[in-house]
Amino acid sequence: MNYVYLAAAILFEVAATSALRASDGMTRIAPTILCLIGYAAAFYLLSLTLRTVPVGVAYAIWSGVGIVLIAVIGTFWFRQPIDFAAILGMVLIVAGVGVIALFSKTAGH
Repeated sequence: MNYVYLAAAILFEVAATSALRASDGMTRIAPTILCLIGYAAAFYLLSLTLRTVPVGVAYAIWSGVGIVLIAVIGTFWFRQPIDFAAILGMVLIVAGVGVIALFSKTAGH
């Protein structure tokens, strides 16, 4: 169940970060409210995850998956181009998260 909380936390964080971009420096009220609610939900769900999953493992998964999802959203939703070096870096991040999730004995499986 803890990884379900973590997955939900990641989705809320990604939604909040996307809303933060859309808030135009927090000058647009609806995206700003979505941003604040999303981050509050994300941190609450992350706190539930940290009951049993080590903080380093949870944060590595949170940040790695979040980076990739935000990059995809930035590319397709906000039309922000991404170059080969950034793609390569994200592939390496995903590989690292995969190693942690699949092989780490501290991952709390």
